[in-house]
Amino acid sequence: MKLKLFLLTCLSLFSTLGIAQLGNNNMYLVKNLNTRPGTGSQRYSACWGYVAPNGREYAILGCYGGTQIVDITDSANIREVGWVPTTNAASSSNNWREMKPIGHYLYVGSEVANSGIQIIDLQYLPDSVSYKGKFQTGTLSSSHTITTDGTFLYVNGTNTSFNNQGITIFSVANPIAPVQIGAWTTEYVHDSRVINDTIYASNIYSGYLTIINATNKANPVTVRRFQTTPNPFTHNSARTTDGRFILTTDETSSPNGKLKIWNVENLNNITFVRNWLPTNISTAIVHNVEIYGRYALIAHYTAGVRLLDIADPTNPVEVAWYDTYPTNNNSNFNGCWGVYMFPSGKIIASDMTTGLYVLKTNFALTNTTTTSSVVPENFTMSQNYPNPFNPTTKINFSLPKSSNVTLKVFDASGKEVASLLNDRRDAGSYTVSFDAAKYGLSSGIYFYTLKTNDFSETKKMTLIK
Repeated sequence: MKLKLFLLTCLSLFSTLGIAQLGNNNMYLVKNLNTRPGTGSQRYSACWGYVAPNGREYAILGCYGGTQIVDITDSANIREVGWVPTTNAASSSNNWREMKPIGHYLYVGSEVANSGIQIIDLQYLPDSVSYKGKFQTGTLSSSHTITTDGTFLYVNGTNTSFNNQGITIFSVANPIAPVQIGAWTTEYVHDSRVINDTIYASNIYSGYLTIINATNKANPVTVRRFQTTPNPFTHNSARTTDGRFILTTDETSSPNGKLKIWNVENLNNITFVRNWLPTNISTAIVHNVEIYGRYALIAHYTAGVRLLDIADPTNPVEVAWYDTYPTNNNSNFNGCWGVYMFPSGKIIASDMTTGLYVLKTNFALTNTTTTSSVVPENFTMSQNYPNPFNPTTKINFSLPKSSNVTLKVFDASGKEVASLLNDRRDAGSYTVSFDAAKYGLSSGIYFYTLKTNDFSETKKMTLIK
């Protein structure tokens, strides 16, 4: 009996350890930087990315004492190239930091009182960054998150004394002197997603996702809202590129919050599609989700970084993961905070204890439609690279304004063989990956055509198998 009990205890312990250390799958570490630690176990917060006009890629990391900028372009020489300290160094809460770029200006917010929005000029990278100062008004002393759309800054969860901590909207037509032009004041907004003047606001405490028309930014109008039941605690959201589905995250610990998928094709009849949990993990809490074309990239606290193929959003397939917090998969707020994907295919993640992770997948990421934050001056489409290719290649294009875009591939006879993009896109520079194997194409000459209402261009590429 004692032997049986001992074996059962060992089996239980082995099972627990196995669940806590599931390892990594189809994703590997390029570099981990833990060079700006603060105090305690939670030293780092959000991360985001910036792609310079020359194509160099920079990771931006929220740290306990400020904001770190890291050049990740050369995998063999990943290094800090910029550091901007917080304006409230004495505060014990200043490790909560969020950031977004517009053009070559970076805007950084924090929940710390009187932190305002720090403005950082990135145009001199990799040599240096230029701190332009702190922007603060009576209606903007602190914030929880920052969202951007075009030349507008949406600041979420602002001061407790203003607008129910909703969304404050600023024009950054003058990048170093934002001007408040409107606000949505119905209730607290924890985070938001803004796409073509439509706001998807995460009302975490009421558990709603609110869809808002912000065409008139002086008077945003609520269009529809729905509660992300069961156990709603709507932390953030991301919309699929075709606009048909929204993914939401519930940041709850009991029960542990899940990723949820919703069909929003008919706003009068929004329907729940399904929950999603990481492979063999039922306890970790989801935090943030970002969508890059056919992929959903997820920061999942103790379960680390998760990558889903959502080509069919009703049936997401987990294709890769990397655990930044292998200690356990408990339902607590440790581990991976934020994630971001670059045009090169590199992925960055921020772990609250161990800092910045630069990651790569073991396979080519296709149809990612990643975007740069720099607003181009003209419509352009570049020659695919590599060319000739087998079987994957990348196509870069730029839009100076928001446009309806199609990107299609044709064979030598003019027959359409692949549709890579058919959607509306904001101004920006985009990268689309094309995998000829997915379409069963044989060696030969092919043509790809980019069309908008104001632009059309066709280029030739060669597939060699």
